Amino acid sequence: MVDYSDPIQLVEHGAHGVPPVSADDARLNELGYVSEFKREMSAAGIVTISFTAIGILTGMSSAFQSGLFAGGPLGLFWGWNVCSFFMFLIALSMAEICSAFPTAGGLYYWTCRMRPDAKWLGFYTGNIYAWAMVFTGTSGLLSSALYLASALEVAGYTLTRVEIAAMAWGFCILAGLVNSGGSKLVGRIAAFASWWTLGGTVVLVVTLLVKAPHKNEAHFVFFDYEDYTGWGNRGFVVILGFLQAVYALEGAETSAQVAEEAKNAEWLAPLGIASSIAGSWLVGLVYLIALLFSLQSITSIVNTSYSLPIAQLFYDAAGKHLSILCIVVILVAQASAAMTAWTASSRLFFALARDRAFPFKGVFMAKNRYDVPYAGIWLSVFIGCVICACYIGSTVAFGAILSSAAISVLLAYGMPILCRTLWPNSLDGQHGPFRLGRFSWAINVLSLIFIVVMSVFFVLPTSMPVTALNMNYAVVAIGGLILLVSLQWLVWGRKVYHGIVHTYVPGSESEGSTGSGSKPGTVAADTDEKNS
Repeated sequence: MVDYSDPIQLVEHGAHGVPPVSADDARLNELGYVSEFKREMSAAGIVTISFTAIGILTGMSSAFQSGLFAGGPLGLFWGWNVCSFFMFLIALSMAEICSAFPTAGGLYYWTCRMRPDAKWLGFYTGNIYAWAMVFTGTSGLLSSALYLASALEVAGYTLTRVEIAAMAWGFCILAGLVNSGGSKLVGRIAAFASWWTLGGTVVLVVTLLVKAPHKNEAHFVFFDYEDYTGWGNRGFVVILGFLQAVYALEGAETSAQVAEEAKNAEWLAPLGIASSIAGSWLVGLVYLIALLFSLQSITSIVNTSYSLPIAQLFYDAAGKHLSILCIVVILVAQASAAMTAWTASSRLFFALARDRAFPFKGVFMAKNRYDVPYAGIWLSVFIGCVICACYIGSTVAFGAILSSAAISVLLAYGMPILCRTLWPNSLDGQHGPFRLGRFSWAINVLSLIFIVVMSVFFVLPTSMPVTALNMNYAVVAIGGLILLVSLQWLVWGRKVYHGIVHTYVPGSESEGSTGSGSKPGTVAADTDEKNS
């Protein structure tokens, strides 16, 4: 006899004439949700989407000057390995939690589930992280425009900041269209971008090492120290340069955002999180070493007229035509990586709206014919276009966008890891198959310490003395974000947000949902709200 209130039994038997539920959907039912998405993302897609979101070539290239001017080759090389190690620990921490709770809410759901009594904590985590993904996608798409502008500048064209902003708007709209095409399309782009990144790394490394007229000595690559910041303190300056590595390595958690769209999510989502950092660490190290050995002149890069300083390094090392090739390789990878950030933001807005942690629930839960929550995508596009317009006023805005994206993501990472650190039993015995065992608490502590230290350093001025032109406006962006979320909580959230809203009610007609986003899921959600 089948117990229809038991989602596990539904895997084999089904209920009331509804087709049997998959193991993934049954687990989602246990967590309180009806499956709202089609599980169309392939294993390769979910594992590679995090690697694509990290965009190792792009993140490292876009922020290369941050490390070069603050610490030089010494800071870049050793900073890369130090940051990669700690970011891998963070990835392991998140992977363990993701394996227990494979839902589209990701960091937000994890925090709510581990600390249900602190509703404000889940509210802040979800909203800060959703906007962090909007910032991350925006910084990546603006970088795409800057790569295109750099390629045109190398070819002899001169562009205004208005023209560069217009190209960024075009990339933003393209990202919106691609994301509106469904998870299958995004998964294919992620798989393509992963292979493109690997192949592009080979192209860049070979081109630089073969064509560079002068190869630097090992001592320069591993130990040369540079300080263009004015701070003076060697250790402090090197840590300031860590922005390049941290920014390049963020995005591993993207696999968690599409967990409800993949089969065997309890394994594949955490595997995607952890393996993407490990792979990016190795690929990034090879690329970084090639950059440092082929770097011809730091002074030339400091004084470059190109939109992105990395273009000057390519030009000095490989000449006009090959440098354009190198820039185009990174441009394609950058655009692909940036698009996945808005895949994550749209799913987060969906998850927040589902739990009444974000306004206009009906709007942000609505899906198009490709089963995509389109409102979150186009909100990301709109905000991205507004932020990119800031570049017209000042190029300093680009650095502020990079820093604010890095900090906001780190803050969101820190929330569930904080729960695991202060309350080691917060998973309440619901461990998934991916477990860290006796090393779990130590890994969480080290991860949290790194997050706190980096968050402090990334809001400090990057140059001394501080002026209006070199001010680190990331502190303004982050402060403004926290203020807006706080106002949202005080004015609206604390009245209507009561924690996770379960859309799955055992024994209701929502049982056996096959992930089509059908009406039964909505009925269950409405019933749950009335009962609360």
